[in-house]
Amino acid sequence: MAKRDIPEINAGSMADIAFLLLIFFLVTTTMDTDSGVFRKLPEIQPENTEAPPVKEKNILEVNINRFDKLLVDDEEVTIKDVRQLAIDFIDNGGGTYEGKTCDYCEGKKDESSSDHPGKAIISVQTAQTTSYGMYISVQNELLAAYTELRNRYAKKYTTGKYQGLSYTDLLNIQKADKENADVKVALDKIKKAYPEILSDAEPIK
Repeated sequence: MAKRDIPEINAGSMADIAFLLLIFFLVTTTMDTDSGVFRKLPEIQPENTEAPPVKEKNILEVNINRFDKLLVDDEEVTIKDVRQLAIDFIDNGGGTYEGKTCDYCEGKKDESSSDHPGKAIISVQTAQTTSYGMYISVQNELLAAYTELRNRYAKKYTTGKYQGLSYTDLLNIQKADKENADVKVALDKIKKAYPEILSDAEPIK
């Protein structure tokens, strides 16, 4: 009896289909990406540079313990309190900086709090098991405090064609026109009035 030919399956087209499906899923699948806090690193200091003396009252200590509990100057607070506490500290204006008082500060002028925005340091300390989410939330509130103070200062003290605009408005103008020298001068003045001085202390074990 003659042998019957067994039909073969053409797998060439299936390989093409599998390849096309692979390309499709690679193109359409969204991938999670970690977000972070954008921060400019401090400039490298010369060797043997001694740190300037800092008064204790010019440091606001923000601690996040291993249970994500918040302490500001050893007092337990919530995340909603952080921004206003930072504003009160930065804007206190209870002393002098480079021999001058802060004539634009609207704080309580408390002698036990920061002397001037140029001296006000906010130190954030975490534990090794502090959650990343809580750390980011605290950083966001602190940055928001600086933005709020800068917006207020810009609206009051920016002159010329940008008079009345906020710090955020000026940043948007700079993004659209990076070569605008007038905006750069205005922004530098605002940042000098309220310099962002944030420090990350070594985590607690």
